[in-house]
Amino acid sequence: MRALVVTPTYQEAENIAEFLERTRAAAPDADILVVDDNSPDGTADLADEIGSRLGHIEVLRRPRKIGIGDAVRDGFTRGIERGYDVVVQIDADLSHDPAALPQLLGEIDRGADASIGSRYVPGGSIPHWPWYRRAVSKWGNRYATLVLGIPIRDATSGYRAFRADILKTADYTSTRSKGYGFQIELCYRVWQHGGRIAQVPITFTDRVRGHSKMSLGVGAEELGLVSWWGFQDRVLKKRWHR
Repeated sequence: MRALVVTPTYQEAENIAEFLERTRAAAPDADILVVDDNSPDGTADLADEIGSRLGHIEVLRRPRKIGIGDAVRDGFTRGIERGYDVVVQIDADLSHDPAALPQLLGEIDRGADASIGSRYVPGGSIPHWPWYRRAVSKWGNRYATLVLGIPIRDATSGYRAFRADILKTADYTSTRSKGYGFQIELCYRVWQHGGRIAQVPITFTDRVRGHSKMSLGVGAEELGLVSWWGFQDRVLKKRWHR
């Protein structure tokens, strides 16, 4: 399978070199696409420089910060247009360990349509989170599972691999979330279209350099979107079919 690893970046100059080196070591046959939202710290320039040394690394420069969902959609579109069989999403801040890439790709090779790096299946962990942050994340995912009916324990995970064919079947380009709600929306869309989703345990490590893009506003957006999708599918569709 031809695989493209897509990483959306904004202000990741402190992490991009280590990320690219570790990703190349973990998946030497995969190509890498850095989708940068005009980072003022020079992330894109550093990625270009490292790419010229490591090879098979490309930088897609976007004019401004639009949102992670939009960045990943652009990256996936680039991969599908170029004929890749599998596209992978991973964060560049090293919270996702590139060493897990072979496991995610292995599940696709064994027949899964998508594989999700999960903190909440046996073997997964979040070693350094305080209890309240862990509780918010875990119960947020449980809420999504309950409202949407998807059998995925970590729908908010941004570490995942997809077959190009299932993304096209699920019409991923029509997803609308610009922020982190995109993770849930895409999982939901793939599941709705009959995709088989594997869950791979991962250890999620907080970034040690730079600043997190998560906020209360982001969490509120996710909660609102999940509630609306559940209402649409479980209430409005029932009314339409009466």
